[in-house]
Amino acid sequence: MNQPAAHTYLASAVVVHNARVLIVRRSYSERFLPGAWGVPCGKLERGESAASGALRELKEETGLLGAIIAHTGSSAFLSDYQGRRVRNHQENFAVRPLTLDVVLPSADQAYLWARPSELAGIGVDAYNMNVIRQALGGRLDASGLLGPAAAGPLRFASAPFNSPKTVPGRRVRQDRRPSPVESWAVDPAARHRRYS
Repeated sequence: MNQPAAHTYLASAVVVHNARVLIVRRSYSERFLPGAWGVPCGKLERGESAASGALRELKEETGLLGAIIAHTGSSAFLSDYQGRRVRNHQENFAVRPLTLDVVLPSADQAYLWARPSELAGIGVDAYNMNVIRQALGGRLDASGLLGPAAAGPLRFASAPFNSPKTVPGRRVRQDRRPSPVESWAVDPAARHRRYS
């Protein structure tokens, strides 16, 4: 373990539908955390944006298409891979599903649409609980949603770059063009409203 640490960049998709969060059990043949429950997540490909990577991983791991609702934060963890320490840097996104037919790549995997209050009982680890808590705006504790937030549906603040119309001018780079994964760019009805 005297080798220098490597860096890995990841993106996760916290998919929320009807006040439930999509969690997936990893295959038992996986090298990293076999059989663990968590949100769809994976390594970014070279040159890929974190938002694009989150949606690609969602498609690869569940067969679902989605639209980014918000970038909900970053997280990091250390792991060991082939005798080498790895620093994992993860960008987390709240995602609205555009399709609902989950298709898993391995027969020994499973998925659930779980209420936040059910996650700890299913065996979701502390790291994934924190990623989900981040996506739900901190409204999650070990027993589920906190206080008054439990009475209402899950709602998200606008994404920092969800739409140029919703971003204060000082935060928009002049040369920035919207990426195709932004929710208003993916949704034809929203795109029509934007240009009407």
